[in-house]
Amino acid sequence: MRTRYVAAVWNLSCAFQWLLTLFSTNSLQQTSFSSATSTRHDREELSPRSSSASAALAYVCGDEWRAAKLLTGVLFYLRALGSSVLLNIDYKMLQLGDGLTCFSLVFVLVLLGTRSAVWSTALTVSLYLFLALFRFPQVPESRAKQVLRPGSRLAPGGVSVVAHRGGAHDAPENTISAIRAASANGATGVELDLEFTADGVPILMHDETVDRTTNGSGPLSKLRYSEIGKLDAAAKHRLSDRFRGEKVPTLQEAVEECIKHQLIIYFDVKGHADEAAAALKKLYQKHPVLYNSSVVCSFEPKVIYRMRQADPEVVTALTHRPWSLSRFGDGSPRFTSTWKYLWMQMLDVLLDWAHHHLLWNLCGVSAFLLQKNYISIDIVQYWAERGVEVVAWTVNTAVEKQYCQQLLNINYITDSLMEDCEPHH
Repeated sequence: MRTRYVAAVWNLSCAFQWLLTLFSTNSLQQTSFSSATSTRHDREELSPRSSSASAALAYVCGDEWRAAKLLTGVLFYLRALGSSVLLNIDYKMLQLGDGLTCFSLVFVLVLLGTRSAVWSTALTVSLYLFLALFRFPQVPESRAKQVLRPGSRLAPGGVSVVAHRGGAHDAPENTISAIRAASANGATGVELDLEFTADGVPILMHDETVDRTTNGSGPLSKLRYSEIGKLDAAAKHRLSDRFRGEKVPTLQEAVEECIKHQLIIYFDVKGHADEAAAALKKLYQKHPVLYNSSVVCSFEPKVIYRMRQADPEVVTALTHRPWSLSRFGDGSPRFTSTWKYLWMQMLDVLLDWAHHHLLWNLCGVSAFLLQKNYISIDIVQYWAERGVEVVAWTVNTAVEKQYCQQLLNINYITDSLMEDCEPHH
């Protein structure tokens, strides 16, 4: 009997090493924009090293006998899930279901960490019950499509072109003039950043301070709207002379201007989950047309979840940039300490996995806003199979726009509808 178990470890550990490899979505995140002419990724032949896998399991579990018993428990758990899964070596197919991937990973990690089948089962079941009880379903596909792919003002290929911050290159960002310029330049919609003043007034502002875009200084948390209303929002823009005296608009003013020009609105919420959900809920109640002409998006899943709690009929999206915890938007490291940098990279991998397998499902999003360098045909197909539209940001050159329109056929967010420009981080 002991010999039989040891032999099972030898073979099954190979399968588990391959299975754990599938849990990472990094293989799906091969940059496409750096080689836009490539329409498919090279397939990798998986050749697990059975000896190293068995040795690792034996090391974690204490000996091969104990490892065999643990693996047997894992197999019984997988069988109990009752899912018929096609394990395809080709990463592009990604046949392993989200639910099975998520719960199997949790089970295996807890099992290897605690060496207790009871704790592993309890925590896995708890996670399943949490998702079953608290997840939000996606809004109807027809209404999501009406927002993400409206019938008018579409670019060639039938994709939406969204002006980033109203078109930060063509006019002062997050201003009424930017909204008007975006409409005049043929944008399908505008992406607008929501922030709050010290006295709780929702306004359009990307940063937590007014320093970068206005002639003022100081954090929003210490400036009242009466003070911000006196600032020149065009002071630091390259076309400041043309837009001199432009004001920082309130959220209400910006929405009314967008409705007037029949623009789709991407509300980018930077934080303040409770305040933002409450402010947006009032806005949707006052302007019901927003249900079919706007989407609420954020880097923070908490914001999206709070929005779905406040009003489950709102179309929502998660925004994501892989490696955001360890690197800045331009790719440079956030930390000088090697150990801290490596630790944050590990958290980046975990966060990326959570976005692809857990958070989108919990929030019930209809779109996934992804940094352009991490989008490929595989990624678009992956999300399409889950009823989620991919939106690329920030696409600022003619080649990139053509790639999105003709090859990927996805919506994109851009800083300019007039010319090529550098990204506005």
